[in-house]
Amino acid sequence: MAIVFEKPKSLTDATLHYCPGCTHGIIHRLVAEAIDELGIQGRTIGVAPVGCSVMAYDYFDVDFVQAPHGRAPAVATGVKRADPENNIVFTYQGDGDLAAIGTAETVHAAARRENITVIFVNNAIYGMTGGQMAPTTLPGQVTQTSPYGRDVETVGYPIKVCELLSTVDGAAYLERVAVNSPANIKKAKKAIKKAFQNQIEGKGFSLVEVVSTCPTNWGMTPEKALKWVEEKMIPYYPLGVYKDIYAEEEAK
Repeated sequence: MAIVFEKPKSLTDATLHYCPGCTHGIIHRLVAEAIDELGIQGRTIGVAPVGCSVMAYDYFDVDFVQAPHGRAPAVATGVKRADPENNIVFTYQGDGDLAAIGTAETVHAAARRENITVIFVNNAIYGMTGGQMAPTTLPGQVTQTSPYGRDVETVGYPIKVCELLSTVDGAAYLERVAVNSPANIKKAKKAIKKAFQNQIEGKGFSLVEVVSTCPTNWGMTPEKALKWVEEKMIPYYPLGVYKDIYAEEEAK
């Protein structure tokens, strides 16, 4: 019998701990599929910090390093530079990690054009710690620490990571995708695979921002959470390529 669908080899058999409706599992699969298709499983090293991604080492069948909160790009820099010809290094980070305590590490890794791949999961909230307001929480969005909605007059505006990093000369490839529909999942897979391919070819810092859900802390059903991504998050965080220096050069 022909096999038409199977689990990626770069994922373990462990049962995911994520809440029902959380799209981390989809993103994990896309990352694993990219690793499999590029034939880099034996060379790949993941770096996960604190947050919902803290147990990623249980789910990916590749070597993993645990990083302090926000420091994954710094740790990834060291791992990559230790053996740049062989190591394929990626970080897997949430918005409360990458866009808050880890902002400096992210910006400066991009500025140095470190040849690493960053998978950035943006669900607009602190997921693991109970649903507090995050740097990416939308204006007016209700969280545990913004019960009347995010007030931009007192706490400022959300951080748009792709737009921010697009101003950094060292960033090579930046794309924002989503995993709320089959069509968007296909585009997300293509972007993630390209980010790894860029590293294989030595093109430098690549980041894929994945707009994701957090039904539990949003106080929604999984179905409504997917709809909220479409109606609220994507309009505020438009999808698309924000920087691709090699494509820009080829177009000249």
